[in-house]
Amino acid sequence: MSGDRGDAGPARAVVHRVGPHALLAEVADAAEAAALYRALAALRAAGELPAVTEIVPAARTVLLDGAEDLAALSAVLTAWQPAAGTGPPGPLVEVPTVYDGADLAEVAALWNVSVEAAVRIHTEPEYLVAFCGFAPGFGYLTGLPERYGVPRRATPRPSVAAGSVALAGPYTGVYPRSSPGGWQLLGHTGLPLWDAAREPAALLAPGVRVRFTAARAG
Repeated sequence: MSGDRGDAGPARAVVHRVGPHALLAEVADAAEAAALYRALAALRAAGELPAVTEIVPAARTVLLDGAEDLAALSAVLTAWQPAAGTGPPGPLVEVPTVYDGADLAEVAALWNVSVEAAVRIHTEPEYLVAFCGFAPGFGYLTGLPERYGVPRRATPRPSVAAGSVALAGPYTGVYPRSSPGGWQLLGHTGLPLWDAAREPAALLAPGVRVRFTAARAG
């Protein structure tokens, strides 16, 4: 089954078997992975997806674990096409952000704009949580135009405060707790990103839409 594109025309997902009860669908990029995840989540909610226990998106893959019928699940994955729809949009979360990050001026310089313009650039798009990783509740958000991607810091910080809003490459992220990190810091938010007593525990779960809004310190 590994590497099989099936016979469903211009299918885009390449399906790999991962152990006895899991499949890994590999697609072209993060946007397709997010679209496939949303389509699968919609099928699952409608009771139209062969049984699985978990659907886990990543940068260019979607893992389906706990599958009972690998052949039926593989048929769904290989038949999927990006243009066929992505499922309903996820909930929208507004993230009020104080733009006072240590790297904000440096990011503005990389973009060749003023600090004020950099804030406007970052607050204009609607973002999408493509996948989670690095730490519990850390979402990788797509939506910033490609030309605004920035490199990670050459030397990571030993500690980045919880709630820090940051950039790295094409992604925006919000640190759910204090941890080391090499992303460029734009500001901070007071929203609780991770709460084990909440369902889901991660505020920024895959498929969630995000808007950053400029807020005043206080």
